[in-house]
Amino acid sequence: MRKILAASALIVATSLALTGCGRADTTDRTTAAPAALGDGPATGTIKMWAMGTEGELLPDFLAAFEKENPDVTVEVTAIPWDSALQKFQTAIASGNVPDLAMMPGLPIFKDAYAPVPEGIELDGMFDGSVATGNMGGEQLQVPWYVDTRVLYYRTDLAAQAGWDKAPETWEELHDFAADMQSEAGATWGVRLPAGGTGSFQNTLWMPWSAGGELMNDAQDEWTLDTPAFAESYEYLKSFFTDGISDPNADPAPAAAVNDFISGATPTLITGPFFAGLLDSSAAELPYATAVLPTKDSSTSFVGGANLAVFTEAANSEAAWKLVQWLSQPETQVAWYEASGDLPAVQAAWDDPVLADKDSLEAFGEQLRTAKSPPQVVAFDKVGEKGDAVIEQIVRGAVSVEEGLATLQKLADEIGTE
Repeated sequence: MRKILAASALIVATSLALTGCGRADTTDRTTAAPAALGDGPATGTIKMWAMGTEGELLPDFLAAFEKENPDVTVEVTAIPWDSALQKFQTAIASGNVPDLAMMPGLPIFKDAYAPVPEGIELDGMFDGSVATGNMGGEQLQVPWYVDTRVLYYRTDLAAQAGWDKAPETWEELHDFAADMQSEAGATWGVRLPAGGTGSFQNTLWMPWSAGGELMNDAQDEWTLDTPAFAESYEYLKSFFTDGISDPNADPAPAAAVNDFISGATPTLITGPFFAGLLDSSAAELPYATAVLPTKDSSTSFVGGANLAVFTEAANSEAAWKLVQWLSQPETQVAWYEASGDLPAVQAAWDDPVLADKDSLEAFGEQLRTAKSPPQVVAFDKVGEKGDAVIEQIVRGAVSVEEGLATLQKLADEIGTE
């Protein structure tokens, strides 16, 4: 849970930094064809920064890479999530960067990232995760681990409500949640965002599943005032106007866990970390996960973390070889066993370690269609406006039509940079 909360804090901090000072002051870089990765083992010292639990686990994990490359040493610096943004800003401004870093997107620093060279295989990774590293039409980061959002529900209460399977469509989700209240005694049928930090991002699965897009293909215009967004926000609003979702739900992960365990709210949409929280609780619950209900498609949000090598890296060749090693299916499986982070490489999911774990099946399926927001600096600021608009819609302060018109106007004023 610390990693999830800290990552959210970094996103908020990034947005605040962008609002206060604009883009980072970096040197312009002319886009060129990435160089090919050379043959031979890695040598020299690789300085790597990683946040949170990953930073703590990597030193021991990378002993295998050092054994395969006896002339290399990897120096890992573990960085607290709450200080990561400032450390990157300072390092980039001074030119004193690590060779390699774990990065949660952060297109604000895109001019400081080196293009991904030939020899780093991206074809076997989930498309949505690859897109998180594509900035300005250039691949600047390599997916390392991923997460996505799926539907969690209490199977015992679903059975009481007359359901022996997960809801598969939008209409079924509404009926399922209502039945959880009327037939299984739940206080609220499903937990959904009602405004506040992250609500816009955490409801993107709705317009995406209805065929909507945040921007045009050229990514130079926002496309938020569209029928797909209108249909989606009307659908979201219906859960609150029908009394199925709580507009005042505590947004803390611990509150969601407690409500799920007690049965007060036995359905929600969240990521793989939630299973870890449930597993670490004293309760033994009958629950299941499923892909998100379908409108035109079932399209969820993809997150996680990427690997970035900096243009000013002292040992970029070795750093990219470490990225290549971390991208191998067998390494991804080993990293999952060490950390619980889900592999970005699809072949890793065929390994029995993951393939034989029923609780992961929905995540593996959902990742095949999951998408990421466009990697543009302005997304965080637009998302903040979206959070506010969702709250106004949910509470009836504005109609969906009025709210989207306002959001489109604000997004146009913000722009894309």
